[in-house]
Amino acid sequence: MRRLTGHGVFDAVLRSGRRMEGKYLQIIVAPAPVEGGRTGFIIGRKVSVRAVDRNRIRRKLREVVRALPMAADRFDVVLRVTRGKTRAEQDAATLEAVQLLARLTADAPTSAP
Repeated sequence: MRRLTGHGVFDAVLRSGRRMEGKYLQIIVAPAPVEGGRTGFIIGRKVSVRAVDRNRIRRKLREVVRALPMAADRFDVVLRVTRGKTRAEQDAATLEAVQLLARLTADAPTSAP
């Protein structure tokens, strides 16, 4: 998994990507400009005031992304957490990420040999 970094890269994905909404998070997906997709996370202070909780959510989401099939490597993905104050909401956000990312890889067209 490569990180989404650089000046304006998040803005480019947020501007041009398609969105998938969930109760706890939003996933923004744009075609990757180079081979191998990148992933970024947006977890604001409104989600959880404590940095410990925000980092916990980020760690759990990283594990979800690592477990993805290779079809997601064609995309730049931003995961924006919208709710996650309690541990139950954090765990629900992780499960929702699994479902939304699975839907992304299922929707991705396969390349013909």
